[in-house]
Amino acid sequence: MKGGIYNVLKARFLVDEDANRNWGFIIFVIFLAIIMIANTNRYERKIFRIKALESEVKELRSEFVDRRSELMELKLESTIEKKMIEKGIKPSSVPPVKIKVKAPVIEKNFVQKLWQ
Repeated sequence: MKGGIYNVLKARFLVDEDANRNWGFIIFVIFLAIIMIANTNRYERKIFRIKALESEVKELRSEFVDRRSELMELKLESTIEKKMIEKGIKPSSVPPVKIKVKAPVIEKNFVQKLWQ
């Protein structure tokens, strides 16, 4: 046991006869570590991008709500009336009347009734 630990500390496993197998394993582990580090880096970049987009969505949503409330205020009859009075146009004292137009009745012949 003492000789085994001493050989590991001296790195004899890298220069013995079976060193090719050990070097292959070490290179494989290094390659896996590089892939893991690159994958973690990509993951963190995506997380930062998602957070930035979420904050942008929140900002745009609040701007949308603000614009919608401004539009609702502009649509109010009282607001429109004030702006029209400023231009010299007064509201009508007579309420509007709905005009109904009836379509003329067209008599259909026998063939048109069949295809209906």
